[in-house]
Amino acid sequence: MSMIFFACVVRVRDGLPLSASTDFHLNQDFLECRKRLKALSSILARYPSRGTAKGRSLSIHFLSSGDIACMAICSSSYSTIMAFCFLEELRWQFAASYNTRSINSASRPYAFIEFDNTIQKVKQHFNSTRGSRAKGSWERVEEELRLQPPVQLQLEATELLNGLSNGGHAGGHVEVVPTYRMQPVTPLGILSLVLNIMCGALNLIRGVHLAEYSFQEDHEGIGNVIAFFLPFLACLFQCYLYLFYSSARKVKTFVLLFCVCSCNIYLYGLRNLWQISFHIGVASLSSYQILTRQLLEKQPDCGV
Repeated sequence: MSMIFFACVVRVRDGLPLSASTDFHLNQDFLECRKRLKALSSILARYPSRGTAKGRSLSIHFLSSGDIACMAICSSSYSTIMAFCFLEELRWQFAASYNTRSINSASRPYAFIEFDNTIQKVKQHFNSTRGSRAKGSWERVEEELRLQPPVQLQLEATELLNGLSNGGHAGGHVEVVPTYRMQPVTPLGILSLVLNIMCGALNLIRGVHLAEYSFQEDHEGIGNVIAFFLPFLACLFQCYLYLFYSSARKVKTFVLLFCVCSCNIYLYGLRNLWQISFHIGVASLSSYQILTRQLLEKQPDCGV
């Protein structure tokens, strides 16, 4: 199948990965190709702005511009012109979102991991039937590639070049797909989890009891049942967001907080002001803990 499998944005001068799509493929050829992409990213400064590393079933395309380079793993049958159209769109989107100063000051891998949402959307667009036929900048890119063809590399040679650039140490390669390690859980965070679980349990119990009554006698109380069950689900998802990394965490956190607040206000009458304040307070504490628990900074891998 002709498609784009993976994409990332790296810093040209040192190959530091700034963001990447969060796709996972267990195919051995893909895993090997990903290692070679990592190797190639560390020596992009040696090459012209465009290049392609061809393999039997997979190919790597890269486009460098200023401080950043966009890279993609595609099936070898995927159009080279469309691959560079994709990289052009990715480069434009990234340049519009981050300035040179923030790129140069980035000190840890995947400092702009939130950009993975944009990578995913652009990739899905180009992989779709509609996206693959949207020629947009096709003629311009085709003309540029005709006048200045991308440098051609062999996938098998990429790791060797990387080993030479590291003084002959061809140690283990760090894969481009990020592993998200969060900062340690704090005592206040544990308290927020306990309170969240308690609030979720209270919502579930009240919702089940009310549902039994509503379905038997008062069918007009279905709205109250939903208003109990939604905060129950929101409490569970808040616990998940605190413990594990998820893209668009900030948006999801505020949506969940709004859900808890709205449902509890709707339940005024079945709950008094103190109960409503308690549930909203716990949801606010959990939201604060989610937003303040960041990704753990990754120490440079020295091949140890």
